[in-house]
Amino acid sequence: MDFLARLKQSPLVFDGAMGTEIYDRGVFIQACYDELCVSNPRLIRQIHTDYIEAGAQVIETNTFGANPMKLRTFGLSERAEEINRAGVKLAREAAMASGAEVFVAGAVGPCTESNQRMPVAFAPEVEGAFRAQMAALAAEGVDLFLLETFSDLNELLLAARVAREFGGPVLASFALTQRGETALGTRAESMTSALDEDPNVDVVGINCGTGPSGVFDALQSVLPFTGKPVVVMPNAGFPREISGRVLYMTSPEYFTEYAKKYIESGVRGVGGCCGTTPAHIRMMSRAVRSLSGVKHHVEVKPRVRTETAVQVVPPERKSRLAAKLLAGKKVTSVELLPPKSSNMTAFLAKARRCAEAGIDSINIPDGPRASARVSPMIAALTVHREAGIEPILHYCCRDRNLIGMQSDLLGGYAACLANFLIITGDPPKLGEYPDATGVFDVDSIGLVQIASNLNNGVDIGGNPIDPPTGIFIGVGANPCAVDMEREIERYYRKIDAGAEFAITQPVFDVDALLRFLDRVEGYRRTIPVLAGVFPLISYKNAEFMNNEVPGVVVPKAVLERMAKCATREDAEKAGIDIARGIVAKIRNRVSGFQVSAPLGRVETALAVLGSQD
Repeated sequence: MDFLARLKQSPLVFDGAMGTEIYDRGVFIQACYDELCVSNPRLIRQIHTDYIEAGAQVIETNTFGANPMKLRTFGLSERAEEINRAGVKLAREAAMASGAEVFVAGAVGPCTESNQRMPVAFAPEVEGAFRAQMAALAAEGVDLFLLETFSDLNELLLAARVAREFGGPVLASFALTQRGETALGTRAESMTSALDEDPNVDVVGINCGTGPSGVFDALQSVLPFTGKPVVVMPNAGFPREISGRVLYMTSPEYFTEYAKKYIESGVRGVGGCCGTTPAHIRMMSRAVRSLSGVKHHVEVKPRVRTETAVQVVPPERKSRLAAKLLAGKKVTSVELLPPKSSNMTAFLAKARRCAEAGIDSINIPDGPRASARVSPMIAALTVHREAGIEPILHYCCRDRNLIGMQSDLLGGYAACLANFLIITGDPPKLGEYPDATGVFDVDSIGLVQIASNLNNGVDIGGNPIDPPTGIFIGVGANPCAVDMEREIERYYRKIDAGAEFAITQPVFDVDALLRFLDRVEGYRRTIPVLAGVFPLISYKNAEFMNNEVPGVVVPKAVLERMAKCATREDAEKAGIDIARGIVAKIRNRVSGFQVSAPLGRVETALAVLGSQD
């Protein structure tokens, strides 16, 4: 398939750094890395293969500096054609050997240095150097030209014009500093606007220069200024010299979290630049391919019974929680993780303590952060039977196929579980089992529709279900979503599919929650919203929630307050006070609260809820 057509289908995963891998495999920095395509083809081919096996769908040729002007430093300018042709052949061989759909991008870097503006007088020589390199790349049949790490807009536009002469897509990418500008001081929005207007450019890119966080900040300036696809390839943070080696300290997990944010913002391609490795690409690839909008889910259509009348269970009769919520009364819930052991004694003791305190329900997550625990359904059934309190069972789409999920919904309801919080779920590689795979036949919207169909007496095959289920259908909501328009659109689709209540991600930014509630109140059907509340227990805990938990944003003021706590006791008290303050501020805007019990500390959660009338 044509690269641009494929890019429109769903976001693509690009490879990571070539230079970093070459250096890590024993080649000194003084060598000409581009020339290795000829003198050490096995090394370069293996790096391409490693990236493809990690999940890269687009690999770059090892030709970033293979133009005659840059090769002159090594006395190799006359071998530019040979080196570039060899670079394409090696990448193509690796792509063909994989048997997968892999595009080969002809990598072209600037002729000038990053802090050097191209003199007008040198433009003809630069143009000639670009033309010589791109002619060789085109002759070997690259799928696109990737012009990367440019700082001078004029040089980048010149390279794009030359690339267009040879046909094929052109991805024009520039490097930014932490200030959101190039090394020459051009703002990101100015670079983007110029590339958006240039007919020679098909795709706009940001690469190198800064790490994942800096690129994410820059995206907010870039995306509004172009209607063209955007690809981002950040560095793995900033380099540090340790024991004589230059290392990049950003972990694959951290890198992956930002890759997900890029896709949720609307980016069409993600990869890595300096410091990134196949490990970064492997984890990122698995996460990205599981995201809604990337994974192709099974379509679930609304189904109704036509042959006979169906006695649908009224929403208020589905559970005690449903009756209280729909009567307009405030409800409370405490989140307890299923144990990692088959011993349920401590878990049940905590649930009973919540029941004694008048809590309405126990929230039971489904494999939080893709960890292995007692089956949440078994935990929910045990709580319901032995603790005298209704559970809200989180049910995610990650681990089961369509048939298995429908069976669980039917089986859970048959065993008296009525409250289901339906979520898409974290990809497994974000948890403790990075080699496990996610199923994701459907996302949360599709599974809500399945549950709604069962409530109307019809299964996924259109067969009648007698009697119909009475599942009280809950969904997740994220008031701090990176792409709020997408979050709102998905929230509305969940409601249309049959959602009856919602629980938000933990709220630390009150204003963000209020803005979200203002937006959704105007929809044609509103549903009760429970606010997620998480009492922090330390500054490290606050950092983890902010950096590692998808969909959670901890404001700077909260981080600073937790950082000032001198003792564990001070931190726990501050966390409870912050949570109480959040509850008080939003009490009149939500239908209740789901409070987490950090590290299983039920008394901490009860302390938050006990401060209210």
